[in-house]
Amino acid sequence: MTAAVTTDIEAVIGLEVHAQLLTQSKMFCGCSAAYLAGAPNSHTCPVCLGLPGALPFANQKAIEYTIRTALALNCEIPEHSKFDRKNYFYPDLPKGYQISQYDLPLSKNGHLDIDVEGQVSRVGITRVHLEEDTGKLIHAGDIHTSTSSLVNLNRCGVPLMEIVSEPDMRTPAQAREYMQRLRQVLVWIGVNDGNLEEGSLRCDANVSVRPRGQKELGVKVEVKNMNSFRAVFMALEHEIQRQSAALANGEEILQETRGWNEGRGVTVGQRSKEYAHDYRYFPEPDLPPLTITRETVDRIRAELPELPAQRAKRFSETLGLSAYDAAQLSADRNLADYFEEVVAGVGTTHAKEAANWVIGDVNRVLKEGEGIAALNVRPGGLAALVLRKLDGTISNNQARDLFAVLVGSGAPVADTTAIDHEIEARGMRQVTDDSQLEAWVDKAIAAQPQAAEDFRGGNDRAVGRLVGAVMQASGGKASGPAVSAMLTRKLRG
Repeated sequence: MTAAVTTDIEAVIGLEVHAQLLTQSKMFCGCSAAYLAGAPNSHTCPVCLGLPGALPFANQKAIEYTIRTALALNCEIPEHSKFDRKNYFYPDLPKGYQISQYDLPLSKNGHLDIDVEGQVSRVGITRVHLEEDTGKLIHAGDIHTSTSSLVNLNRCGVPLMEIVSEPDMRTPAQAREYMQRLRQVLVWIGVNDGNLEEGSLRCDANVSVRPRGQKELGVKVEVKNMNSFRAVFMALEHEIQRQSAALANGEEILQETRGWNEGRGVTVGQRSKEYAHDYRYFPEPDLPPLTITRETVDRIRAELPELPAQRAKRFSETLGLSAYDAAQLSADRNLADYFEEVVAGVGTTHAKEAANWVIGDVNRVLKEGEGIAALNVRPGGLAALVLRKLDGTISNNQARDLFAVLVGSGAPVADTTAIDHEIEARGMRQVTDDSQLEAWVDKAIAAQPQAAEDFRGGNDRAVGRLVGAVMQASGGKASGPAVSAMLTRKLRG
């Protein structure tokens, strides 16, 4: 199969994203939701094990987190909602059904804007609803070849939010970007940790192909087992090519569920695709319907932080940053907060300088998993370092060398006092005294007469040789800007 197969065929893609919510307890019982922390099957009780006579009760925090997410995704919040039983049998589902939502979800009709190579498009959000997670099967070997499995029910009952998109995406790149932006929002508002590899954020894709220009949808295939942004892209790219080749060859495309095999780089058929009626949904008899008051919605809306896209727009409009810089600084909420504190220290006129430091030097030293919160050079310390570089106390190279040294030391650096102490302790303060600079400048002019003559003749770049000579004579302690200014005055006399 080659890319040429898809020339006159377009894909239609929709994503179903499952996100575990960051609550302390499970969705319908008081068991700990930290299912990775305990021994297998230790975080369980009669409710999440589905034992006879056990009655569920809804986790209010999980409901509020779902509404919080829905509002961040521009959804409508209906006044009435309810839970339903979704009936199916699987080894990690001890009740034989999952408590989920069907016809009255907690939200509907939202959207998320994405940008792929400058092309902005809007992906509709069909619904954001709430359910419980299943247990987890531990397979003896590869999932596709294993002949036995063990079940761990610690995860069973963990609050799980499902975000269902409209089939508005046409390329794997759009699907990947949608997933990345969605993860950014979920982590930003504090409802999910964004960990795809551990499964706390999971994605299933519905994909079909059709002749370009045709309105009718093709046969839909669901693709599972994608645990990274790369896997989302690669699995969809393969599946689109597979379906496109079948369509071009007049072969039947089956409605089915397929799994992504990362090692082989292919999707593999797993089972025929279920329809809604196969699940025999009916209202959960042990839980009352939900009434979501406008006061509750307004309170949760007021608690929402400024969202990534809004913050990036503000950085561009009020600080004059490029769209690229604004997006980089808004990729992570803690990083954006750190940057704003640095700007408060250096002033908005130096926002671009602060952005360069945070995007470059700061990002380079961040340890994966720990983030900006673990950085010992706090915003006040970085702001002071930048200001000392700007006022000529230290050079640009000295500032960057000092930052690296301070990060390596691990000691907290939070303000101007700390930065000035480090500068003095290391003898880094640049010389700005005119009499001392003049002596070095006169010596450099005498030693480099041709460079001086070239500069007087209009070659402005020749001054660089003279500055270099001064810096060498001063052992790097002469202030570069002051030296340049003095050389220009003397040579242009």
